[in-house]
Amino acid sequence: MSIGEGTIRKMLPKAYLRKHVAHEIHLTITFFKDLVPAMEEYVYNDGTTKNLMSLKGTVPVMISDTTFNIPVCLWIEDNYPQTAPICYVRPTPEMMILRGNYVSSNGEVLLPYLEEWSNECDLLSLLQVMVAVFGETPPLIMRPHPAAEQGFCWLQFHREADARTRMDESSYLSLTTEDGQPFQPHNETNC
Repeated sequence: MSIGEGTIRKMLPKAYLRKHVAHEIHLTITFFKDLVPAMEEYVYNDGTTKNLMSLKGTVPVMISDTTFNIPVCLWIEDNYPQTAPICYVRPTPEMMILRGNYVSSNGEVLLPYLEEWSNECDLLSLLQVMVAVFGETPPLIMRPHPAAEQGFCWLQFHREADARTRMDESSYLSLTTEDGQPFQPHNETNC
């Protein structure tokens, strides 16, 4: 169920161009039904915070004939549409960010569309560009399954242990002390 434009307008503080922003958000969530608008605190890189309108949820991206729901978050500042939204992919715990030309290591989306933002740009077009680009260059991958990693490590450890037990006594290094006598562990101290 889509949130109405009037409800969105009421969510926006007066600093926003409320009618314009509410209309754009409403159009966007009508097309991208898994995005939800909310006023939330955004933390800038310098540590300052501000309540901004956000759109959070997933967008469907077609990758190799399969649709994946990519989790995203768009932060809309109060001077929108003069400034571009701040956009991130937000991986679930099972996912990892694939840093590349269009996504930074912290998940920030770095599209030419955002860099060349003008008053003619809009949220719906931005998300359509994002979906197209992510279809060509996926921003996320699934994490390797922990059991698979553990299984590999267990197998590797036991292969090495088996190899060590098959070694004969002659393959061990014998240690001698400074006076040429065989090393006796009870004569040494632990550091």
